[in-house]
Amino acid sequence: MNYNNVEFETSIGTVNQIPKSDLPEICFSGRSNVGKSSLINKLLGRKAMARVSTKPGKTVTINFFKLENLRLADLPGYGYAKVSGSERLRWSDLMETYFQSERNIALVFQLVDMRHSPSEYDYDMLRLLRDAQYNFAVVLTKSDKLNKTERGKRLEELKTELAFLPSNIPVIPFSSTTGEGTEQLRGLIEQISESAKGE
Repeated sequence: MNYNNVEFETSIGTVNQIPKSDLPEICFSGRSNVGKSSLINKLLGRKAMARVSTKPGKTVTINFFKLENLRLADLPGYGYAKVSGSERLRWSDLMETYFQSERNIALVFQLVDMRHSPSEYDYDMLRLLRDAQYNFAVVLTKSDKLNKTERGKRLEELKTELAFLPSNIPVIPFSSTTGEGTEQLRGLIEQISESAKGE
């Protein structure tokens, strides 16, 4: 797959703007400041395809990108306390409508900060993905922030923390700094692309 062929399509902030689903979609979901934009930029080999912000809660839209025969969807970050109640409600409506609108969601990358136990928002999202039987992978971001001992400890803890998920769900440490996990994630994307070509 040629990741240089990616194109930004649109950003939508309200439910009535959600475009028609005409391609398999790969979604990126996670709490605010978990590193979604950095991960997308790393996968695509771009520095600024997805906007990176040091301010959590910055991404308040669903951003769509076209990649060959796929669409990428960068979902709004969740769980940032300093956002107003009305803004949280808008995000909630947007996310619920997106997932309930019979879109061709082929794969969801659910991002979790590897340094910490999953938040309640993370657990809610993981349970939604599990119960709705989406094809998804757990991406453990910021893996480079842990030393060898800390990393081993977190991986052991995650076995218990994620024990409620099916055993076939990939759990992939990732770092946008070192590139760890990039090829594994690209491999999953390319599986979806090849499957779409065969349809």
